[in-house]
Amino acid sequence: MVGEVGPGAGLVAHPGRGGQPRALVPHFGAGVMSGALQRKIFVGCKQLGLDTDARHDLQLTVTGKASLSEMTDAEKQMVLDRLKQAGFNPAPRKKGARHKQAPRSDLRLIHVLWKALGETGALRDPTRHGLNAFIRKRFEKAWQTVPADVDMLREWHQIDDVIQALKAWAARENADFDFGEHRK
Repeated sequence: MVGEVGPGAGLVAHPGRGGQPRALVPHFGAGVMSGALQRKIFVGCKQLGLDTDARHDLQLTVTGKASLSEMTDAEKQMVLDRLKQAGFNPAPRKKGARHKQAPRSDLRLIHVLWKALGETGALRDPTRHGLNAFIRKRFEKAWQTVPADVDMLREWHQIDDVIQALKAWAARENADFDFGEHRK
């Protein structure tokens, strides 16, 4: 007698004595896809210029239900498909668009130096992860604490330590780097 209780409720009735449900427990598997579908529906409506009333009318027309919370994932997918037919174009996430540009010019210089070293082939890991690993390994003992990400550095002397270490490494690798090109 284990089963969903109520439409899209996400609650499971666990059997007690005599087959009667003894407890309603949240079913954590439910709703993961629902949340993603709901967000896509909201984005689609915004992109198409539909307000809340228009969205409710569309949902009622497509599924017979005006509320997203009453719908199954299949019904939400039907609403999303109708939005796509109406011109909604969900943009795929851009690869590598996860990190914004560093907030300070001296931090951007660290990224530029790291990239220059990567282009010379001097790095095993030319990614941001590799840069953070380099900073942890090189400066953890001297600084006692190292931020999780290079862009979280705030102390000028720490930033300067990283820049000087990268410049020295670039010099050892004979990396062709023009500092005048990166000044603003």
